[in-house]
Amino acid sequence: MYLPSQCAICKAWPSHAICDACVAAFGRPALRCHQCAAVSALKICTACLQNPPALHACWAALTYTWPWVSLIAQFKFQSQPGWARHFALLMQSTPYVADAIEQAQVLIPIPLSSERLSERGFNQSLVLSQQLSREKTHPSSLLRMRNTLAQSSLPRQQRLTNLKGAFAVAPFMAAKLRGQRILLVDDVMTSGATLNAAAQVLKQAGAVHVAALVFARTPA
Repeated sequence: MYLPSQCAICKAWPSHAICDACVAAFGRPALRCHQCAAVSALKICTACLQNPPALHACWAALTYTWPWVSLIAQFKFQSQPGWARHFALLMQSTPYVADAIEQAQVLIPIPLSSERLSERGFNQSLVLSQQLSREKTHPSSLLRMRNTLAQSSLPRQQRLTNLKGAFAVAPFMAAKLRGQRILLVDDVMTSGATLNAAAQVLKQAGAVHVAALVFARTPA
């Protein structure tokens, strides 16, 4: 049942949490690279052609700009997991994403370190993944082995080394992931280092196809 509320962006009332006018104004799909989701007129951007990522494909619903920056901050840092439902609807409406979710056999949210999980009280990627497909979400398949510095706080050249050894496949799940098509889920993608580090570990474990879906992608 729909309960009226105020649009978090334009403050229209009565409205959905994000009104249709604001979705149309700020949530329009963009042409993106199929491998890194950066805005690009090319199917595969020059950066991915020169340095192919571990991900086979990647989709982003939106660009990480206003007003989404503030809404994501509410979601992650102000204990408002209810935003996951609204964000997941926008992710599902992104071109090709519905097919990607259907074709994936497993959805794996990017895990948080125990320290960060304790600070936030929930894993934002997990609640997003559950909204996309609760039955396909396997939150225990990928383990975060150590706390790492926030990728957004580091220079580009330090992001890959920051994630070295950060992920591992759970030993009891390794056999179940072999030969599977996996879709990684995260809220924000910056350089792609986190998703690619996770994809590399999953491919080493025998996954045949590893793609990623994020709510927002930072501008180049």
